[in-house]
Amino acid sequence: MNKTIEEIFDFKATTDACVKCGKCIPVCTIHQINPDEVTSPRGFIELLGAYKGGHLELDKNAKNIFESCFLCTNCVDVCPNTLPTDMIIEEVRADIAQKYGIAPFKRAFFWLLRHRWAMDWFSKLGYVFKSCALANDEKDRGLIAKYNLPMIKKGRLLPSMVSTSFLNKYQEHIIPPQKPKQRVAIFIGCLANYNYRGIGDSLVYILERLGIEIFIPKKQLCCGAPAYFTGDMSSVEYMTKKNIAYFESFIDEYDALIIPEATCSAMIKEDWERFFANHAMPEWEMRAKKLMPKIFMATDWLYKHTSLQELLALEGQTFDEAVTYHDPCHARKVQGVFKEPRALIAQNYPMVEMSDPNRCCGFGGVTMQTEKFEWATLAGKPKAAMIEQTKAHYVSAECSACRVQLSQAMNEAGVETIFKNPIELIAKALGREE
Repeated sequence: MNKTIEEIFDFKATTDACVKCGKCIPVCTIHQINPDEVTSPRGFIELLGAYKGGHLELDKNAKNIFESCFLCTNCVDVCPNTLPTDMIIEEVRADIAQKYGIAPFKRAFFWLLRHRWAMDWFSKLGYVFKSCALANDEKDRGLIAKYNLPMIKKGRLLPSMVSTSFLNKYQEHIIPPQKPKQRVAIFIGCLANYNYRGIGDSLVYILERLGIEIFIPKKQLCCGAPAYFTGDMSSVEYMTKKNIAYFESFIDEYDALIIPEATCSAMIKEDWERFFANHAMPEWEMRAKKLMPKIFMATDWLYKHTSLQELLALEGQTFDEAVTYHDPCHARKVQGVFKEPRALIAQNYPMVEMSDPNRCCGFGGVTMQTEKFEWATLAGKPKAAMIEQTKAHYVSAECSACRVQLSQAMNEAGVETIFKNPIELIAKALGREE
């Protein structure tokens, strides 16, 4: 019988270890837009301690407070005691989900993520019935303004779905003509699979130019991050176990499993093992841990383990279009990846830094993007202003969640900068036509 998380993790020790120094306050995403001590990292920790100690009822007010965190990990990054504030909030959200249930539209979404065949069908349906409300922000924003599309300018700017997903577009094995220098597998992520397919297309193009053998695992499921951040732990357990068992069947044959998405990569590298540890599943914890040495964000692996820099220097086209880089929370703060994408982009594009590239974009997960979208909107405004001030042609980040959020923020602010994943910019420099 599985132990409860209270039997495994000492919540009281965490709350007692918070010295209330306040270093977390200036960097907290929700506190920046809602300066209330209650919705601050030390406020969350104090309330959690009261709840776990039986002194606070998990009523709808407490539910609202615990669901207001963006899980950006800024507080963990600056905390002198490195308190896992994000993790304890993720776990209390599981209690919230158990007590109040999960909204039907979220349950439906997580069900689709569990079942690839259904998500493929839904994607095709979404492609057939796409409209201005589901605009494709791959297009130049100047065209959006030129044709005065009202639903795009005044409503939500959401990415359209592709008719054929990345996983369904390619054969499972792509073998180079010459003997391959290296062999890699690709974990694509849901948004890159169904919405921003240009990311996967660009990654395949780059790997082919490098003479690397490619394996595209067709049975991969969602990494589980959307469900984890929402508190749907049964969906997390289902998807992580399925993925781990599948990865084990091929991982030893490849040099790396590369992921062009910060959130997916952080979930797999950091949160899978932590999830199983917190829920007393030691066998699965060890199985997840065994995979970790071969899991990489795409730019991290390409920069450190291939000759991509030399290829870009010798054969890459140089552009005058400036690029500004936004650091996804799950890349820089969680995985320490921020120099690598910049170094690769800077080979062929002028780089200009925004005033605070490390500030959270404000995506915040499924709940923040739906039930608390006003917070996401407020968090996105400063980032849109920073991007506009750079006058850059492109803003780049290795994260499709950031892409959704920043595209919306720029659309609302009338900023015409175009969002591209660094993988797309690198492929363009090597001659890939969009």
